[in-house]
Amino acid sequence: MKIGIVGAGFAGLSSAKVLRQLGHEVVVWEKAPDLGGVWSGTRRYPGLKTQNDKGTYALSDLTMPVDYPEWPSGAQVQAYLQTYAEKFDLVRHVQLGTEVVQARPSDGGGWDVETAESTTHVDHLVLASGIFSRPFVPPIENLDLFEKLGGEVLAASEWHSHEQVRGKDVVVLGYGKSACDITVEIASVAASTTVVARELLWKMPRKVANAVNYKFFMLTRMGEGLFRYRSTTGPEKLLHARNSAMANSMLGSVEKVTTGQLKLTDLGLVPLGQFSDIARSTVSLATEGFFEGVAEGRIAVKRDTVVARFVEQDGKALAELSTGELVPADVVVAATGWTQDLPFLPEDVVDRLTDDKGDFLLHRQIHPIDVADLSFAGYNSSFFSPLSAEVSAIWIGSLLGGNHELPSRDEMHRQRRETLDWMRERTHGAHARGTNIIPFSVKNIDEVLSDVGIGVGPLTRAKQWLLPIDPGDYAHVTPTLAKRLQGSPA
Repeated sequence: MKIGIVGAGFAGLSSAKVLRQLGHEVVVWEKAPDLGGVWSGTRRYPGLKTQNDKGTYALSDLTMPVDYPEWPSGAQVQAYLQTYAEKFDLVRHVQLGTEVVQARPSDGGGWDVETAESTTHVDHLVLASGIFSRPFVPPIENLDLFEKLGGEVLAASEWHSHEQVRGKDVVVLGYGKSACDITVEIASVAASTTVVARELLWKMPRKVANAVNYKFFMLTRMGEGLFRYRSTTGPEKLLHARNSAMANSMLGSVEKVTTGQLKLTDLGLVPLGQFSDIARSTVSLATEGFFEGVAEGRIAVKRDTVVARFVEQDGKALAELSTGELVPADVVVAATGWTQDLPFLPEDVVDRLTDDKGDFLLHRQIHPIDVADLSFAGYNSSFFSPLSAEVSAIWIGSLLGGNHELPSRDEMHRQRRETLDWMRERTHGAHARGTNIIPFSVKNIDEVLSDVGIGVGPLTRAKQWLLPIDPGDYAHVTPTLAKRLQGSPA
């Protein structure tokens, strides 16, 4: 088949590589002038690093370079993806600086994909543009007044230089990893730096108790197993016996150590709820220098509040918080997440992709139940984003090659309704329109590969209980599938 792929980040490039190895022709459209997706030079902010260690944040058949640090920089991740594209002869299949304007289902099947330069017909379309497609900047009252007084509002991905904030009063919106990373960099040159956090999130130090790499706590099957899944099997039954007594005790210990190590009580930055609440959203690494900056007074954190409006005082702009407190502001940097939209799809297609609550109706987070010849790759929030995206591409290739079949439409809808109901309940609605699978990333990989019928063996699974997931353990899946499909028409 001729397969079109939108996006050239981890999901797009791994999809192109996998599908080419399975015998398909591919064309990739990327609106940025370079490869990388969220790691593109057009979207990186100073100080950007991975949250995963380099061993887990990689694709199955290319490890990160040995000379990379434990947590690579944004530029290093992009260089890794460039190397991947060159190694697997993908560069010539990628059209950089080419935005998809519209993609329409064709009457005879397939899709007509329109860019500013041309329209291309493909037999199948893969959307790999990711859940982090367009930054969300919350509306703030009196924005026009703020701008009139010389103020500037930037999305995190629009902040590229320290000179944009040097000597200025800066307000950072958000408390996720990006917000804290940005805050540390800004505080090194700004006149004042204030973080306004609607809700505090739990943070984990890179080395728990200054000794053990956090990957041994969160990036293993054991770490994932501490959070109750829809069903429990094997060792998980023991962890969650007697109302999860063992799992809660272990998580409580991590919470206690983390709270003390980061001095959260002294700083007044203990999040509401318990550490186990990360099952409702996510956990992020503590940015080096963030809590130290708070302790030293270089960073101020206003918790459990938002910027309600901008006001003027003595000719200067101030941000008024919902608590009534006034904060000086020359620049506001919004690290407040992303808008999940697909602007190039017709409205009727989007309506069929989502339910009445706006959640995506994707079987296995990949297959639109009611839209033909379309797939999503990497459209989930996972602890192992590169591997999850690659596994999505394998599932797509398996389906197109006839290696596995779909359940009935009614059965897929039933399964999806149950999954979404469970997601909404456990996250209190913070399930990113049905795309947030954290902390059950390995569960998702297992389920996807169970359809393909090729996975890792019991010894590897046992190893993964105590050691961080190694993407290299899955390097055999694509070539095994290719051999299985050899001689079968796609």
